[in-house]
Amino acid sequence: MLRLPDAWAWDFWLADNGHEYHLFFLRASRALRDPDRRHHRAGVGHAVSTDLRSWTLLPDALAAGDAPAFDDLATWTGSVPRAPDGVWHMFYTGASGAGGAPMQRIGLATSEDLVQWEKQRDFPLIAADSRWYERLGDTDWPGETWRDPWVFPDPGGDGWHMLITARANHGPVDDRGVIGHARSCDLVHWEAQRPLSSPGAGFGQLEVPQVEEVDGRVVLLFSCLRGQLSASRRRNAGTGGVWAAVSDSLLGPYDVAQARPVTDDSLYSGRLVRDRNGDVVMLAFHNQGAHGFVGTIGDPIPVRWSTGGWLETVSHDVEAERR
Repeated sequence: MLRLPDAWAWDFWLADNGHEYHLFFLRASRALRDPDRRHHRAGVGHAVSTDLRSWTLLPDALAAGDAPAFDDLATWTGSVPRAPDGVWHMFYTGASGAGGAPMQRIGLATSEDLVQWEKQRDFPLIAADSRWYERLGDTDWPGETWRDPWVFPDPGGDGWHMLITARANHGPVDDRGVIGHARSCDLVHWEAQRPLSSPGAGFGQLEVPQVEEVDGRVVLLFSCLRGQLSASRRRNAGTGGVWAAVSDSLLGPYDVAQARPVTDDSLYSGRLVRDRNGDVVMLAFHNQGAHGFVGTIGDPIPVRWSTGGWLETVSHDVEAERR
C-alpha cells in the first residue's frame, strides 16, 4: 500500500520496465485540510515497487506549468506507453483556468529512464473536437471533460490509440459520458475520432478508462461515482465506484450501457496490471472511509470472471487497509 503522511494520493497509472513497477499518481498536501481542494493543487507523484505492495517514493514526476500554459492549474491523470525506440511517453491531463470550470486538455512528457521527465510542448497535443464532443460552456456541466488519456498500440500494428474521458455533444446533460477516441501514427501527432461508446448509457462521465485482455477476454474498466450517474441509473445502482464492460475488441465499440460495478465507492480509479506471477490483478485508491476521503493506494486485488461472464474481484479486506 502507498500511504503518504503529508499528502493525499488518488488517481494513478503504472509503467512496468520488467524489473520495477513505476507508479505515477496524483498527490496534494494534506495541509489543504479539505480534500475537495486537492484537485486544483495536484501534481504527479512517483514511486517504485517490485511487488506492487511495498513502494519506495521518488521525486515528483510532473508539476503544473507557468501561466498561461495549458496545464497552469494542475496536472491530472494519464498513462505511460513505451515507444519502439525505447523512450517512455507520459500522456497526462493539463488543467487550466481559475474557478470551478477548468479547461482540460492532453499533454506529453518523455523520459529515457522513467525518472527524469521533460514536457514536450507548451501547448496541448489534442483538445475536444466539437464535431462529436461537448465543449466548455455547451451545458452547465462543470468544466470541459477531456482527460485521463489511456494510450495503447493498435493490435494490428497500425499506430496508436488513445481512450479519453469525454462527453458527447448531445443528449441529457447527466447522460452524455462517452469513451473519447484519438489516433496517432507516431505518439506525437494526434487526431480526434468519433467516440467508442454511445451517450445515454447512464453515466455523466467515465473516468480513468482502461481496456485490457483478461484470460483472453476484453474488458473496459472505468470509474464513476454515484453522484455522476444519470438520474435513471442512480435509481437502479446502489453506489458508484469501479465499473467494467465486456467488449469483443480492444478497439470497441464498448457497450457501456451493460457495464456493471466491480467495487463500491470505497475504491476508485481501478487499474488492471499483470503481477510477476503472470496473474492479472487490480489496484485502486481508497476513496471513502468511515471518516470521509482516504487518499491512499491499496494493495493488488485478484480478479476473475464470474459464472455470469462479468469481471469481479476476489474476496479482499479493503476495510483493514482503509484503517
